[in-house]
Amino acid sequence: FPITIIRIPGTQWNDVAAGAAHSLARKTDGTLWSWGYNDFGSLGDGTRIRRSSPVQIPGTSWNDVADGYKHSLARKTDGTLWSWGYNLLGSLGDGTTTERSSPVQIPGTSWNDVVSGDRRSLARKTDGTLWAWGSNNYGEIGDGTITHRSSPIQIPGTKWNDVSGNFQHTLALKYG
Repeated sequence: FPITIIRIPGTQWNDVAAGAAHSLARKTDGTLWSWGYNDFGSLGDGTRIRRSSPVQIPGTSWNDVADGYKHSLARKTDGTLWSWGYNLLGSLGDGTTTERSSPVQIPGTSWNDVVSGDRRSLARKTDGTLWAWGSNNYGEIGDGTITHRSSPIQIPGTKWNDVSGNFQHTLALKYG
């Protein structure tokens, strides 16, 4: 199959994330844009319409972005964390299993980094604590159980420095 490279319309793209079938990109002005598969609301534009070109997600001051399996997360510059899309196993972290087509705030503040895996999400706070939620079929959340979590739970320890999530596993790095 030939590979075709296309240029995404617009300028001043700053941060990108790719999910299972959708993408997110942040511009230098703090606006957030998404496109692709949207049957579960993973684009965050308040619809379930698939988009072949970027559509702006409401709000400004977006900072970090992460895409998972049909769900998305983004952190704002004020330290709040937001999620939307597929939520069958609690991957949005809002305490429910309800799909969301618009961003919903995850409880808490001082969020620093955010990553997403298959059907789970992880975030680090500015105090170095690590939090996880969503699918936990294989213990990928890291809390010693195989119980799904619909709200963030703290992973034991502090001084977490970096975290990465993939299909059915998670890696985290401690410092000091």
